[in-house]
Amino acid sequence: MPDMSASLALTHLVPLAKEVDENKVTPGVLGFIVFAALALAVWGLMKSMNRHMGKVTFEEDPEKPGKGAAVSGKGSGSGAGPGGKASPAKG
Repeated sequence: MPDMSASLALTHLVPLAKEVDENKVTPGVLGFIVFAALALAVWGLMKSMNRHMGKVTFEEDPEKPGKGAAVSGKGSGSGAGPGGKASPAKG
């Protein structure tokens, strides 16, 4: 009896398959399996990344008071000398 229902289902699906354009390419089952595998891999990698990022403890070192331009607020970058003016490159 199971053979009969399977063949009956196939006879109903065959006309539907003929309506599909034979020149049109579709990804099919293999495309779905590959897409699902990629989605599971990305999900697992994101979960692993979140777990590893949760283990990270980051504390920023406080500024040392010995750096006059950075602490006083006069300098605007790495080339600023004592007065806020940029010094020429030595070389």
